[in-house]
Amino acid sequence: MNLQNIFSEIEKVDADVYDRMDSRRSAMKEFANFSGKVALAAMPLALGSMFKKAYGQTPTDVVDVLQFALTLEYLEAEFYTLGVPRSGVQTNAGAAGIAAFTKIRDHENTHVAYFKTVITSLGSTPIAKPTFDFTGGKGVPVVGPFQGWDTNYDVFLAVSQTLEDTGVRAFKGQAGRLINNKTVLTAALNVHSVEARHASHVRQMRSARGVATANTTLYSGSIKPWINQKDSNIGIAPYAAAVQGNYNGEENIVQGGVNITSLPGNASLDAASASFDEPLTKAQVLMLVDPFIV
Repeated sequence: MNLQNIFSEIEKVDADVYDRMDSRRSAMKEFANFSGKVALAAMPLALGSMFKKAYGQTPTDVVDVLQFALTLEYLEAEFYTLGVPRSGVQTNAGAAGIAAFTKIRDHENTHVAYFKTVITSLGSTPIAKPTFDFTGGKGVPVVGPFQGWDTNYDVFLAVSQTLEDTGVRAFKGQAGRLINNKTVLTAALNVHSVEARHASHVRQMRSARGVATANTTLYSGSIKPWINQKDSNIGIAPYAAAVQGNYNGEENIVQGGVNITSLPGNASLDAASASFDEPLTKAQVLMLVDPFIV
């Protein structure tokens, strides 16, 4: 067990975790002292006891959110882990694109490790990684709308954007369930902010690619780093129809009971809707990602 690597990975996601455990040095010292007294098989439990001190007793509802988040991170991590080495990315993404998706892949795998560690530390068992089908055919690739996701770079980009945009909305939808556990909420929002940066960057990559290729099959409209109304910018069928559910609701222009377009300044529908990412419920997200899970 490489304790240094474990602590480093957790710190990437929750930079303040060691402040809650006095310090990184004292945390490592405590674990090292304990490890000399127990069998190797008991090490995960020892690590878990330390993180219980940091995160406290956690309600079942919070663990459910963490398991849900882990499912989404499994999905994204697997997509990039499998996709980055494939011909679609390697042949067409260029050095900058490969570097970007490699970094996103590493982020997603860090998130997986982090959520698994926290769930374990709270006395629960992380859910197992599902089997995924990134054609969106739920195990029957020949009927999935995203056939060629790993060989056609434009399809890869479209799936990437959809997964990232959905992840941002999914994390926002769960924030309210974590409101009574500020530690977990803060860590989850840190992950949420990383997902938002992923989504923005992928959208910029799609914009540049669409202009360069003039491909109207998978690129439509002016692709911004944010979502305008409920436009996916994915293009024509079967792609547009396959992802539209992931974007429905983003056209909302009422926040806190106030219609933003009625405020001084006369904000446009595009500007008002683009100002906020709308949350998705757990049920909505699971329905949307279901075609990717065998």
